[in-house]
Amino acid sequence: MASKINTSFTLIPNQKYRRSNRRSSSYFSNTLGSDSQPLSTLGNFKALPLEIFQIILRYLSVKDISMLSMVSKTVSQHIINYISTSSGSKRLLLQDFHNLELPSKRQDSAILEHYRSLGLLFKRCTLLLPTRERLKYIHKILAEVSCFKFNGCAAPIQCLGLPCYGIFLQTLTAGWDGLECHRVYNFLCELTNLSRKMQTVVCSKPGSARKLELRIRLFCRNVLLDHWIHRSDSAFWLTRILKPWPMVNQARLLYIIFGPVSPQDGQVVWQKMIEGPTDESSLKGLADAIKLLYDTGTKEWTADDVISLVDELSVVPREWLLENNARLLILSGNNICFTFMASKAVNGRAIELAKLIVFLALVCEKELYCMDWAVKMMQKVCKVFSTPMERNNFLQSVANAFACVIMEMLQSIMSGDRDEDDRSFLNLFHLVHAQANFHKEVLYLSMNTLST
Repeated sequence: MASKINTSFTLIPNQKYRRSNRRSSSYFSNTLGSDSQPLSTLGNFKALPLEIFQIILRYLSVKDISMLSMVSKTVSQHIINYISTSSGSKRLLLQDFHNLELPSKRQDSAILEHYRSLGLLFKRCTLLLPTRERLKYIHKILAEVSCFKFNGCAAPIQCLGLPCYGIFLQTLTAGWDGLECHRVYNFLCELTNLSRKMQTVVCSKPGSARKLELRIRLFCRNVLLDHWIHRSDSAFWLTRILKPWPMVNQARLLYIIFGPVSPQDGQVVWQKMIEGPTDESSLKGLADAIKLLYDTGTKEWTADDVISLVDELSVVPREWLLENNARLLILSGNNICFTFMASKAVNGRAIELAKLIVFLALVCEKELYCMDWAVKMMQKVCKVFSTPMERNNFLQSVANAFACVIMEMLQSIMSGDRDEDDRSFLNLFHLVHAQANFHKEVLYLSMNTLST
C-alpha cells in the first residue's frame, strides 16, 4: 500500500543554486519588481500568488516574520519585497513616538520592543549581504521615518524616535566584530555629518550652540550608547566618539554627552560645576563614563589616558570647585581616585593634593560616607612619596589646608557674603565636623598601629 506524502514539511529542492545567485547585487532583485525568481524553496507557499503571501504576512507578528525569514533565501527575499511595499513599511515602521494622550512606560516599552524585533528581522533578512550593502538597504527603508534623523524631530526630548532607532541598531549589530561595528559608526557619521557637528560644538564657546549640543547628546546617548547590555560594547562606541579628538575636546564632548542638564529644556548646564557645590545626580553620568573607560580594559585607553581626561574635565568650561572635583572622584571609584591622587603626588603637586584631601573629607561628611575611607586613601597616597621628608611635608600640608579652607569660608561669611538659605554657613558647619571626624579617624589609626 502506498503511503501518503506528508505535506506538512517544506519540500527540499533538488535544483542547486548557481554561484551567481549568491551575489549581493541580485539579492534584492525582487524588490526591483522582478517576479521571475524560482519558487522551489518556498515549499507549500509556492502554490500561492505573491499577493496572497503578502496578505498572510499581515497577520503575522514581527517575531513570526523574523522566524519565517530563516526558512530559505527565497522566502527571505519575498519578505524583503513585502517590507519594501508601502503597506508593509507602514505596518512595520511604527511612528507613534509622540503619543502624549496616554503617556505610560508600558506603551513606551511596547514600541521599543517592536523595534527590537524589527532589528532582528532585518538582521536575518540581510544576513548574506556585505556590511555596507546591508546598511545602505536598511537606511533606504528607514529614511522615511523622520524621527530617526539627526534633526528630524521638532521635539526631540519628548520623542521616542532615537531610542527606537538605537534599539534597532543594537539588535542589528549585536555579535558583529569590531571592524564591522567601526564601519557602522563611520556610516552613521557620513549619514548625519556627526563629525562636523561635533567639531562645531568643541571649537565654539560652551553654550553658544545649545540646540546643537542637545542634538549631539541625544543622538549619542539614545542611538549609540544607552542600549548595550555589556559594558565592553558601551566602551567600544564611546571610544569611537571620543578617540578621534584631542584630549581637551574629548573632555568637552564627555561633558556634553554625560554632564548635567536643565530639567526645563534638557540643555547642557555649563556653569553647574563652577557656581556652587552640586549633587550626586549631576555627576553620576560623568563618573559612570569615566569608570567605563577605565574598568573595561580596552587597549585604546591606558590608565594615564583616563586620568588625563579627568584632569582636563575638571576645567570644563573653567576650573571646577574642588568639592565638585572631589565628589566626581569618589563616584568614579577607589582605583580612579587613588590613581588620580597618586599622579599629583608623583608630579610634585602635593599642595593641590592636600587641599583635595580636605574636600574629600567634606564630601564624606555631607553624604554620610565612612570617614575612615578618606583617611585610608590619604595613608595609601603617602606611600607614593619616596622619602619620609616628602611624606611629612605632605601631612603638614593637609593640616594647613584644613585651617586655610576653614578660614576662607569664615571670612566669606563675616564679610556678609551669605546665601539666602545660609548655604555658606552650612558648608562651614560641615567642614568643621569633617575636620573633627577626619582627625578622629587618624587618631584611631595611629593608636591601633601602636597597639599592634
